[in-house]
Amino acid sequence: MPDLAITPLDDLTVLSARGADALPFLQGQLSQDVSELPSKGPMLAGLHNAQGRVLALLRLLPLGDDHVLILLPATLADAVRQQLQRYVLRSQLRLEPAGTAWSIYGLHGPDAEAAASTRLHMPADSGDMRQIIVAPRGESAPEAELAEREEWRLDDIAAGIPEIGAPVSGLWVAQMLNLDLIGAVSFNKGCYTGQEVIARAHFRGHVKRRMQRFCTESDTLLAPGSKVMLADGRSAQVVMSADTGAGSREFLAVTGLTDDAGTAEISGAEATMTLLPAIPLPLPYGLPSG
Repeated sequence: MPDLAITPLDDLTVLSARGADALPFLQGQLSQDVSELPSKGPMLAGLHNAQGRVLALLRLLPLGDDHVLILLPATLADAVRQQLQRYVLRSQLRLEPAGTAWSIYGLHGPDAEAAASTRLHMPADSGDMRQIIVAPRGESAPEAELAEREEWRLDDIAAGIPEIGAPVSGLWVAQMLNLDLIGAVSFNKGCYTGQEVIARAHFRGHVKRRMQRFCTESDTLLAPGSKVMLADGRSAQVVMSADTGAGSREFLAVTGLTDDAGTAEISGAEATMTLLPAIPLPLPYGLPSG
């Protein structure tokens, strides 16, 4: 591993939320306690529909008490802005695309934290080896070895952080994507869109399917949202996948917890799914039992 590698994250973009009501507005729309953004710094947050299903996983970076940058996949930018705009009403807030003003890249390696310290940044995961940089267009990037986007995606999979793009937006509730385990949900804040469903699942503990990590040597296309049948009889739906470069692919998929494997009857639709030989891999956090 080089001391510092750089990965362009050109598939991400930036929305700007600016105005006196920026923080209270986002507090009422997102699953994270946005009121703590100025004191705690950058954070993950989920945007959900009324049924608690995840529309987007957002990264929030504060530029002040009245200005927040929102990082998200470029394919979701218009839909997310329109979703949020519906609730602005009389709030003193401007939601604007800002992708032309900012570039986004990732730094990876032992020197990543030091290189990021003088730039607008946030950790990419719970470790200290990856940082996401949001830089003004034209600002010079640090000298580093170029790394492919697929390598960064593999690291996201290993960290258990889902990539929510247009094909899977709105498919799963927050807990199914482990948003409660990666610090993207607060259960101590007030109401927000989807909060009732998410809180009920948390306090009653009724979550039978969660995102899990696997590796396969099959050449089956693992497109986001595709459905497969695991060798132990569990149906699974792919969240994201990445090529390891060694003749295999790693992927994250929402499936039943292993305690329930093989206990449910297979429906007619599930019987036609592609059988996928896959090896379970660990995540850096533990999965609660259903």
